[in-house]
Formats: sequence, C-alpha cells, structure tokens
Amino acid sequence: MAAITASMVAALRAKTDAPMMECKKALTEADGNMEKAEEILRVKLGNKASKAASRITAEGVVAAYVEGDAGAMVEINCETDFVSKNDSFIALAKAAAELAAKHNPADIAALGALAYTQDSFGPTLEDVRKGLIGKIGENMTIRRFKRFASGAKLASYLHGTRIGVVVEFDGDVVAAKDVAMHVAAMKPLALATSDIPAELVERERSIAQQKASESGKPAEIVARMVDGAVQTFLKEVSLFNQPFVKNPKQTVEQMLKALNTRVKGFTLYVVGEGIEKKADDFAAEVAAQVAAAKSKA
Repeated sequence: MAAITASMVAALRAKTDAPMMECKKALTEADGNMEKAEEILRVKLGNKASKAASRITAEGVVAAYVEGDAGAMVEINCETDFVSKNDSFIALAKAAAELAAKHNPADIAALGALAYTQDSFGPTLEDVRKGLIGKIGENMTIRRFKRFASGAKLASYLHGTRIGVVVEFDGDVVAAKDVAMHVAAMKPLALATSDIPAELVERERSIAQQKASESGKPAEIVARMVDGAVQTFLKEVSLFNQPFVKNPKQTVEQMLKALNTRVKGFTLYVVGEGIEKKADDFAAEVAAQVAAAKSKA
C-alpha cells in the first residue's frame, strides 16, 4: 500500500476541488495513483471533480500573429505572474509569433535561431531570450508554437494574454471571430463528436458505467443510462454541438450554416496547460526557519 502524503492530497484537491477527506479516500483506494484517484472522484462526485483542464498551472503569455492566410500562435512561459506582465517579455512573445508566421521554422530551436534584436540583445531570438533572463532575473522558455498556412482564412482571438485561439475557416470573418471567442470560453476538444479521441470516449463510458451500476436498476436501463451519458459528453465537448455563447438557442454549427461559413479547424492555447506548478509549502518553510533560529540560539 502506497503512503498517502499531505502533498498528494493537496495536489488532488487542487486539480478537482473535491473535499480534502474525499481526496484522501480516493488516493487510498487508488493506492496513490493520481489519475485513478481523480477518476474515482468523478464517479462519486460527478463533473464537479473534473476541473484539471481549465486550471492554470504556470505563468506566461500566449501571442498570435496573422497576416493574410499565414499566421502563428506561440506560448512563452516564465516563473511568476509579475514577469508575465513585463513589457519586454510580452514583446518577446509577440516577436516570436510574427517570426514563426513569416519564416516557418521547423521547431523551437529553428525559431530561436531567427534574426531578432530587442533591449540591446541579439542577433537572434534565442539571444534575446537569454539576455532577458539575465536582465529580469527569471527563467523564461518558448514552450510551443504552431504555424498556419493551409490556404484557409484565419481568425484569431486573445483573451488577455493567457488564452489564445486561431480558427481556420472559409466564409464570414465576423462569424469566424465569434467562433474563436466561443472556443476560448467553452474550450471544446474537437470540431465534431467523431473527432473526439477514442480513449477519452472510453474513459467517460467507464465512469458512466460505474455511476449507473450503483443505481441498482436493470441491466438494459443501465446500458441506456451509459449511452445517454456518453452522448451528452460528446455534445458538450464538440464545437459544432455546443450552444453558441452569443445565442444559446442555436448551436455553433447552426450559426455557421446560417452565415454560410465553414470552420475547418481550431487551435486553443491556455497558458500553462498541462504543466505542474510548484506549490510552496509556506507552513513547512516557516517551521524550518523557526527550527533554524532555535538551533542558532
């Protein structure tokens, strides 16, 4: 049996917002497996225990650049929220997006090798990044970028500097920008239900099966309950089936059809998505300082 530590319980609570004791029970049942414990909480508490995807876990900014039918989106991370608001840091991110759009680098290393000067640093983007690390005193990394040049039209939306969306489309630009804003708000996983990864569908089916089995109802009713839960999940996470944020009485697909617009794809970046953020244990830090002070007395 794995030892369940306070830090493990705290980490699961941060991911799910579930009560502390429920987190401890789930971790004990899962023998310390964080992913399994989260699934156990989903079964017991429903979707209230599934907030990991929307939780911000690192600092930084998202920047986008679109010119004609070419564009790019970049995420650059730093250590603190304070630095994410620094003008030089933001300028670096915007420059990285523009360089990626205009020069089509193969990867982050190639992006960093492109010519760029800023704040007396250069002659490459990577040199500027290193220079700003020394100047600001905080590490910063170019985490990811994506370039768009498929021939489709592009529409972008930035929610502040922490969420960015690029939509590839044909048709009405206003409709496409509305879709980009919708994606930032609702965070769909794919365009259509058929595009949802099979492993996610099976995970939801497993959770629904466990919940329905606890109802004590006949097998045929349980099967219908499971199918209904999976279909609801697919509609909730597929863009075309989601109620449009500006008019919930119609789906995004219906809105696009009315405006003769076709969305071919979208890309959503959320700052720090999937990165585990270091959590400072202030109580332990204070205790250590007190102990150190006593040892010197």
